[in-house]
Amino acid sequence: MKASKSESIVRGLFESADIQINGSRPQDIQVHDNRFYSRLIRDSALGFGESYMDGWWDCESITELVDRIYAADIENQLPGDWRTRLYILRTRLCNLQKVSRAFQVGQRHYDIGNDLYRAMLDKRMVYSCAYWRDTDDLDAAQEAKLDLICRKLELEPGMTLLDIGCGWGALARYAAEKYDAQVVGVTVSRNQVELGQEMCRGLPVEIRLEDYRKVTGEFDRVVSVGFFEHVGYKNYREYMEVVARCLKDDGISLLHTIGHNISVTSTDRWVQKYIFPNSMLPSVAQIGKAIEGLFVMEDWHNFAPDYARTVKAWHANFTAAWDSLKANYDERFKRMWDLYLQSAASGFNTRVQQLWQIVLTKTGRPQPACRLG
Repeated sequence: MKASKSESIVRGLFESADIQINGSRPQDIQVHDNRFYSRLIRDSALGFGESYMDGWWDCESITELVDRIYAADIENQLPGDWRTRLYILRTRLCNLQKVSRAFQVGQRHYDIGNDLYRAMLDKRMVYSCAYWRDTDDLDAAQEAKLDLICRKLELEPGMTLLDIGCGWGALARYAAEKYDAQVVGVTVSRNQVELGQEMCRGLPVEIRLEDYRKVTGEFDRVVSVGFFEHVGYKNYREYMEVVARCLKDDGISLLHTIGHNISVTSTDRWVQKYIFPNSMLPSVAQIGKAIEGLFVMEDWHNFAPDYARTVKAWHANFTAAWDSLKANYDERFKRMWDLYLQSAASGFNTRVQQLWQIVLTKTGRPQPACRLG
C-alpha cells in the first residue's frame, strides 16, 4: 500500500534522526494505527503524546527515542498549525501565571494523589533534581541535595527560612532537623500542605497554602526549589521583587530551577495540557534581566546530568509500584506518566535543558564564603 503524504514526511524525519518505523532497536517506534502520522503532522508534540496515550504507537525505550528527536530538532521541522500558533500568541498576550490562575498547577499536577508521589519519590518526598555525588541511592542523593542547599545558604541555628514552592516540606523539615532553622513554606497544592504539615509535625515549620506574591515578613534566607518553572516569564521580575522584599539585607537567597538554553514564552502543548499547566522554563537572559538591580549573582551551578538520573530513578519506582497504584489510576494515565517521565530525561541527556542552582545576595553585602558550585 502506498504511504500517505503524512507518513512519508514522518518517516523521512525519523530516518534523519536514526529512528525506524517498526524497526527492532530500542529507539525504533512501533506504529499500531496509521492515523498516527497525520496526527503528528497536525498537532506536533500534542499529537505525539496523545497518540501514545491512545495506544497508537509504542517504543521499547522512549528516552532513547526522544533523545534522537531532540538531537535532530524534529519538532521544529514539522509544519506549524493554527492551534499551536494561537497558543503561543496567547502566552505572549496574556499572563497565564497570574494570581487567579496560580493554583491550577497544584490542582492538576501536585494534587493527583499523594499515594503516587509516595511510591515514586524518595523517602523524604523530594520532587526535584537529586545530587548524585558518592552514592547510587536516591534517598542519599536527595539528602545530599538538601544539604548542599543549606550549606550554600550558610544556614545557621535560629535563622528564619522562607521556602517558596515547598512541596511536601522536605527541605523545610531537613533545615529544621539538621540546621535548627525556623521555616515558613508556601505551596499551591492542598495535598502538599496536608501531608507536609503531618511530616513536619513537632518542628518549627509552618506550611501554608499561599501564592508567593502574598507572602509578607522578612527572613534571613529565601529559597525556591523546583518552583520557578511555574512562575512564567511575565512574572519573573515580580518574583525577584518578592524575594528582595522578604530577604534581609544581609541575607542569602538560592534559586534551584530547570533552565532552557533559549528564551521562550511557553511549553509544548502536551506538557501544558496533561502535565504542568501554565509552565515554562527560564533562560539565562530572562533570569539575568529579572535580577538586574536587585541582586548580585554570587554563584551559578549547573548539574543537569543529575536530573536525567533522578527522573530514571523515579520511573523505576513508578513502574515497580504500578500494581499497587493501578486501582486508583487507569491504563491511559500510566501511559501518560510513562511518557512524561521517560521523555523528561531526554532534555537533560541532550543538554537542551539545564538544572541550575543560583546563589543571590543584595548589593553591598560581603560575598558569602560558602560557594559550592
